[in-house]
Amino acid sequence: MLILGTAAAGGWFYSRLNGNIHGADVKKDLGDNRPPAAKGGQNILVIGSDSREGLGDAYGKGLTTMQSDTLMLVHTSKSGKWATAVSFPRDSWVQIPACDRGDGTLSTPHYFKMNEAFAIGGSTGNTAKAAACAIKTVEANTRVRIDHFMIVDFRGFTGMVNALGGVEVCPKEPIHDKKANLDLPAGCQTVKNKQALGYVRARYSIGDGSDIGRIGRQQEFMEALAEKAKTKLYNPKALYSFLNSATRSLTTDPDMAGLTPLYSLASGVKDIPTDRISFLTVPNYPRGRDVPTDEANVAWNLPAAQQLFTDLTHDREMTKARLKKLADQLPPLAGTIQVTVLNGTGTPGKARETADRLRAAGFQITATGNAPSSADKTTLTYPPRLKPQAQALAAHLPGLKPTESSTATALTLTIGPDEEST
Repeated sequence: MLILGTAAAGGWFYSRLNGNIHGADVKKDLGDNRPPAAKGGQNILVIGSDSREGLGDAYGKGLTTMQSDTLMLVHTSKSGKWATAVSFPRDSWVQIPACDRGDGTLSTPHYFKMNEAFAIGGSTGNTAKAAACAIKTVEANTRVRIDHFMIVDFRGFTGMVNALGGVEVCPKEPIHDKKANLDLPAGCQTVKNKQALGYVRARYSIGDGSDIGRIGRQQEFMEALAEKAKTKLYNPKALYSFLNSATRSLTTDPDMAGLTPLYSLASGVKDIPTDRISFLTVPNYPRGRDVPTDEANVAWNLPAAQQLFTDLTHDREMTKARLKKLADQLPPLAGTIQVTVLNGTGTPGKARETADRLRAAGFQITATGNAPSSADKTTLTYPPRLKPQAQALAAHLPGLKPTESSTATALTLTIGPDEEST
């Protein structure tokens, strides 16, 4: 009888937890113009949603759209020996592609803060549209194909922390942050409930007040959360509470919407040594370096970022030390780079459109016009002395490889049909 009762309870728990997970199909909204599949492993986009359901007015009072508070790309290697989690600063100034708003209209491609993508797609409350726009934005700017996605809202985060009995944090200074509804003394202490949520959301009252600093704290908290889970989740009650909170607030693509695929994913990473799980942030610098009037956002250090994304696509491990070494080499200032943009497509206005986009990124456009003849593809030619400048410019045009020319006297970008869709 005890065995039958245990089996029945296990079946009920499985059914309950499995039914908690919401599936959202985004395939039709992603279209066909996507990056190629990774050479190995898989890429999962984790979206921390600013949904306040069940939290009263403590956070986000007055929100009228869905918001993305955290955006992270998790790559699990084919070998199962390492994994990398890459955080995207929400203040990243990136290209937001055209997205379905959920009301039958498309947004216009433009540049803005990265976290706006989720809000555009979710402007009518459609979670699938919100996820699709976030995925399209990540893919457009990284050229990394997303295999799966997960959206976790605030309820799930606090529930998971509480199921573990809280997580220890050690702030060096007292934290008083009204926006995060947080008041903590200095020193090590265990936080749970709204204190835990406030700690990972606090920004303006800690450190330099930047989103980069907040990402660092979030990564430290997630590492501590993972360590605590290893020591606590052997207890059936704690395990059920943890999984119930996690699944109740989880939305995934249909292929991941169940305990079986989630268990398979967890099984694939549970034995990875802690020192082989890297928490990284996309290399970046203040956008004011390129556009002096912008003091609020960050630009990606594209040469370093592209190496990171290339490694993930080819299932190669990137370490913190190696990424830091790459990121320490800043590209030339965009404002010091001059380029002529020519239209080789035969479609009127393409040179002007690309020139406007590069000008918005801080580059100096010396001239625009039509190319002497039609171009089969987009090219960037440069004299040998301007190789660093050419590489910095090419990084803003994914897939473009600059060509050195001994006869060239300046940077010349000729737009071909492969650039017409941008």
